[in-house]
Amino acid sequence: MHSKGSRRPGAVATAAAAGTVVVGLLTAFAGTGAGASASSRHPGWEQSLRGGPVQPGDGKGSGAPSAKPAPSKAPPKAGRSISHHTRAGGHSVALTLDDGPHPEWTPKVLDLLSENHIKATFCLIGPNAEANPQLVRRIVAEGHRLCDHSVDHDTGMDHKPVDYQRQQILGAKKMIDKASGGARVHYYRAPGGAFTPASRRIAAGQGMRPLGWVVDPADWERPGVEAILENAKRQVEDGAVVLFHDGGGDRSESYEALRQFIPWLKEQGYSFDFPKA
Repeated sequence: MHSKGSRRPGAVATAAAAGTVVVGLLTAFAGTGAGASASSRHPGWEQSLRGGPVQPGDGKGSGAPSAKPAPSKAPPKAGRSISHHTRAGGHSVALTLDDGPHPEWTPKVLDLLSENHIKATFCLIGPNAEANPQLVRRIVAEGHRLCDHSVDHDTGMDHKPVDYQRQQILGAKKMIDKASGGARVHYYRAPGGAFTPASRRIAAGQGMRPLGWVVDPADWERPGVEAILENAKRQVEDGAVVLFHDGGGDRSESYEALRQFIPWLKEQGYSFDFPKA
């Protein structure tokens, strides 16, 4: 849309006829009114239509306005309820790894999963993803899924204001998005399971399904490999989401327990799947 420019009468060669003078004055007055009509619109209205500032006195612009930029893609739909089980159900489990990526333990876990042809979900702390983008990209390249695990791993988030929860969730997602190159983040796992209705709504609004677990072998406490294995075997059930850790400190016990747990699961006839998203 373009505003009309004011038209002014040419110079009068002679002051002959009074009618000519009157016509000229009326024409000038009408032109001034047209200009006022265009300029009375909200400041910037032409800029918003044309995509750039309007230069005064620019006689150009007879062509069509430039195309508007494509709208940003809406996030995928995600439920707000907490996912505890696999997509397939039945005799399957979903392995999830928390608190990484870690420069020592995440590569070892990835190698272990690759050797066993298993896909897992990695729940990433924002700053850890930011510090190790090559590992985030490897996770994605090898067919695993990403999960937002907050910025600061604050297990008391459920007692904090909604704005704080939003910052923790969306801040981490932004870091993960940058590290991964924009790969989809399928889930959000609250630190320590500290979900709230608000945090679940915020996550789902960004296409991230809240992610819980069924099996918690307490490997984060470092009770010893045997204790971790015993806990995991006792708690596992059909369709269970299993929680392990590849970050947050020394995860040698977690890694060794997982290395022994995987073949045991296979012996029991379990298959491997992703959590419901």
